Amino acid sequence: MEERSTETIRNAYKGNVKHGKSEAIAPKWVLQSTEAVMQYYLDRDLTLDRCVLEKFPLPQEGHKYMLYAHIPFCKTLCSYCTFHRFLFKEHKAREYFVNLRKEMEAVRAMGYDFTSMYVGGGTTTVLMDELAKTLELAKKLFPSIKEVSVETDPQIMGDPQIHMLEGLVDRMSIGVQSFDDGILKMTERDKFGTGQEVFENIAKAQELFPICNVDMIFGFRGQTDEILHRDLETLLKLSPRQITTYPLMVTSQTKRSVKDSIAAPHDIMAGQYRMILDMLTEDYTQLSAWAFGKSNNEGFDEYVIDNDEYLGVGSGAFSFLGDSLYVNTFSLRRYNERIGSGNNGVERRKVFGKRSILQYRLLLQLFAGRISRKYFKEVHGVDLDRALFKEVLALKLAGAIKENPEDHDRFIVTDKGKLLGLVMMKDFYSAMDNIRAELRKPLKEADM
Repeated sequence: MEERSTETIRNAYKGNVKHGKSEAIAPKWVLQSTEAVMQYYLDRDLTLDRCVLEKFPLPQEGHKYMLYAHIPFCKTLCSYCTFHRFLFKEHKAREYFVNLRKEMEAVRAMGYDFTSMYVGGGTTTVLMDELAKTLELAKKLFPSIKEVSVETDPQIMGDPQIHMLEGLVDRMSIGVQSFDDGILKMTERDKFGTGQEVFENIAKAQELFPICNVDMIFGFRGQTDEILHRDLETLLKLSPRQITTYPLMVTSQTKRSVKDSIAAPHDIMAGQYRMILDMLTEDYTQLSAWAFGKSNNEGFDEYVIDNDEYLGVGSGAFSFLGDSLYVNTFSLRRYNERIGSGNNGVERRKVFGKRSILQYRLLLQLFAGRISRKYFKEVHGVDLDRALFKEVLALKLAGAIKENPEDHDRFIVTDKGKLLGLVMMKDFYSAMDNIRAELRKPLKEADM
């Protein structure tokens, strides 16, 4: 594999130019066929083997890495969320942060450095002082970190302690989901305040961080076009640097609790997505199928897009290094024991073949709205049109991509292609959520 140039990877995923009214509508059968194909590959490839790993593989010269840190605690649990999280208990959370920093130090001792850091959860800001201490250590251990992205909830943005993170966080991502009080109540998000209170908290705190990203979700039951339109107008009034609009992801593990309860029928998604494109791309550049930014090269919300390889620390964290996906133990008890005794937290691994990795990168580039032949040549050492002939042909025949007469290196991803990329990425994340749920299922009370 060729040397992994950060510039090559970043250029492969730069956002789209602004455009006029979208045509992001695809027939229902096209969406269903896309999901069926995705499900086939996910069932085939996303199976994890048991693995007790003593240490991560050593960093490779010329490779660039991102650091992911997972904080698995929330003060209340949302019914539709399948991320790895536990009910917050302060003594357990403080012990966890101590071991998280120990794991970071062990990774540094192996020779790793990182160009960026992403902190996800759970609620990452559940203990602001511990998070600040962790970010300070990360910047000391890994001097190449240029940007730090952190997730949080909208209520935290109104907490005076948020100032503890000023100067440490470059991008704060806030899970709003909707400003509509009815949607917030249905999804149990009213615990973070009314839509107006959420708006005011974010408006006050935006000046603290170079980038504030607002996460929204569409595809809720009862979320009419009027409600979505009003949410988008509120977003434009708030004018954050970045906006992410996720489709509601209902996994096989959550269907019983949310199907026919908070999830809208599948066929409304395409129409709502068209409305999102039409309203946001007047003032924002599209960075990926569901991310929008004020400039053309803002940090993406999906760290997997901008980073071919990343290393995860913390319970339930995922890493992708070389040809392998690694997953840390979901048991807090085992995580604390393993890290406390100087061992690694990994308990699952999946080794991928070359073709599977190429298909995965093609998916991410379709999702990002740019497919670069140069990227596949320089980073993976292959001719894209030959290595993935069937996949490229299928995308062309579906009207998802077309040749760019001004730049042979880059395909043009159509609005239909962005919609299909969004559907496939939604299915990919749903499959990852299913993995999380399966790994959490055997946990006992002593593990939590």
